[in-house]
Amino acid sequence: MKIMMSAGEVSGDLHGERLARAVLEQAPDTELIGFGGARMERAGVKLFRNFADYNVMGVWEVIKNLRRILRLLDDLTAYMEEERPDLLVLIDYPDFNWRLAKRAKKLGIPVFSYIPPSAWAWRKGRAKKCAALADTFVAIFPHELPVYEAAGANISFLGNPLVDTVKAEIPEAEARAFFGIAPGDHAVLLMPGSRRQEITMLLPAMLEAAKLLAAKRPGTKFFLPVAAALYEPLIERLVAEHGAEVQLTHENRYALMGLADVAAAASGTVVMEAALMGLPCVSLYRLAPLNYMIGRMLVHVEHFTLPNILLGETIQPELLQDEVEPQRIAHELSRLYRGEGLRDETCAKLREACRRLGPPGAAGRVAAKILEAAHDKRHSGE
Repeated sequence: MKIMMSAGEVSGDLHGERLARAVLEQAPDTELIGFGGARMERAGVKLFRNFADYNVMGVWEVIKNLRRILRLLDDLTAYMEEERPDLLVLIDYPDFNWRLAKRAKKLGIPVFSYIPPSAWAWRKGRAKKCAALADTFVAIFPHELPVYEAAGANISFLGNPLVDTVKAEIPEAEARAFFGIAPGDHAVLLMPGSRRQEITMLLPAMLEAAKLLAAKRPGTKFFLPVAAALYEPLIERLVAEHGAEVQLTHENRYALMGLADVAAAASGTVVMEAALMGLPCVSLYRLAPLNYMIGRMLVHVEHFTLPNILLGETIQPELLQDEVEPQRIAHELSRLYRGEGLRDETCAKLREACRRLGPPGAAGRVAAKILEAAHDKRHSGE
């Protein structure tokens, strides 16, 4: 059995790695091929292309790289036609992956969508278009189901893989020694994201906020887990330019989250990971002005971070666009230090949000569904 996977971002690569391992555990003879990153490759996927060579963010950046992206689409289509997989598994990365899905449909290759486009938030008409292209959908959040069900999609929620994977890598005592955080110390994490655009848009304000907090709350220790080694020189340069006392870290990220008081974080999966480790976040989202103007016209949501969305209320602060400024970030962070009443209330709500992610074992359940879909194709005679 041959299954092709396509994931074009860091988070997709992480989900793809989990799925690949689960698929091969259940069906070791399965051949996994496709488009993804280093994690998927280590898990056993034979990569035709690595997404790191194509990863861009924002309207203008996509336009500049459009020719290369279209060429990639053609190359992957030719590869798919040559390999004739039993199933194409799309993992997030909607704008590209659904173009690939159209090509697969023409080739008679069934499509399995894992983490479908967020039609619940914007462009709800996408759900109907996607339902016409994919045979099976699996969402990782329960609030994504209704709009796809209304469009006639075969969609299910089988839990969220973060429940299994977000665990402290080392015991607490060992982590405290590793990071130099004693009981009673205050630690704040800066997590500006894994993309260049996120780092340049968010990190300067985070660093200035750290300086304000260092003056207001002496003794606070600041850590920055490096999400993408490729951009570490950029991070180091920005830290030096702003003169903030920040320690860059590369290991035991979840253990560090378990020790910290609070984090300033780019909106995304990392905010949900932090919630699972009991760490409140001040979530930041900032785009170039053109991208933001386009987004305001298309996106209509009350919240933009996952814990807040899961409960439909503001559990923890969200700072958008012009609100992403040092004084506001520092103020919101200081309210969530250990010992502050708001922190206890926030953590209780975060635990409730995490329960909405379902029980452990999601990757295995999704892998079983993928194998079932591929098996059905192989024995359908199509």
